[in-house]
Formats: sequence, C-alpha cells, structure tokens
Amino acid sequence: MKIVQAAARSRLRARARFSGFQVGAALETRAGKIFTGCNIENATYGLTICAERVAVYKALSAGASRFRRIAVVADTDRLTPPCGPCRQILWEFCGDIEVILANLAGETETLRLKDLLPRPFDASFLKE
Repeated sequence: MKIVQAAARSRLRARARFSGFQVGAALETRAGKIFTGCNIENATYGLTICAERVAVYKALSAGASRFRRIAVVADTDRLTPPCGPCRQILWEFCGDIEVILANLAGETETLRLKDLLPRPFDASFLKE
C-alpha cells in the first residue's frame, strides 16, 4: 500500500537519538496527495514532536484541509497507535479519518479515529 510505504520511508528520517523509537507517518488528502512526518526528539523531551503531528502540520501549512487517512509505521511487534495528543490533533484537523497501523513485518490494522478517540473534545463544546 503506497501510504504505508511512504510512512515507512519517512520513519527512516526520524530523529530519535534518546529513545531509539523511530516512527513514520503519512497523511493522505482526499485528493490523494501524501504528506509525511517522522518523530523528532529533543533532549528536554517536552519539545519532542510525534510523526503524526509533523505530517498534519506539514499538510496544513501547505494549504491542505480535507483528509482521508493516515498511516503510522513503527518497528514493533504490537502495532503502535497514535498517542493522546496526536489523536486530538488528528480529530480537530482531520475528523474521523481512517487510521492504518503498520509495522516493519508487514502487519497492518485499519481503524477509524473515532474508535481510537471516543467522545473527543472539539470546537463544538465551545459554541453555545
């Protein structure tokens, strides 16, 4: 699958010198354009950014606004889902997209974001 391959290639550019945990992500627009991201760590850890958020921010800064799916690839036995902050960012900017989890052994699982983030907080709570 092209999107999983793009995420796997992006994973190779990860800057994970502290954890050694390299993650790649590929976010596909509804028009079929793919934006990739990799995790980038910082010595303070708090400034570290995940692959999923890098992909979302790259897409948004390039003017993309409608998304179909994201693939997340890590070198793990268990497929690695996005962390909580990434789930929130994905929900706010991408909505209930398809999430493809994959590892280097070729295993995959496809879910909807609503299944990974039930009862999300979004802008609808701020309006009255």
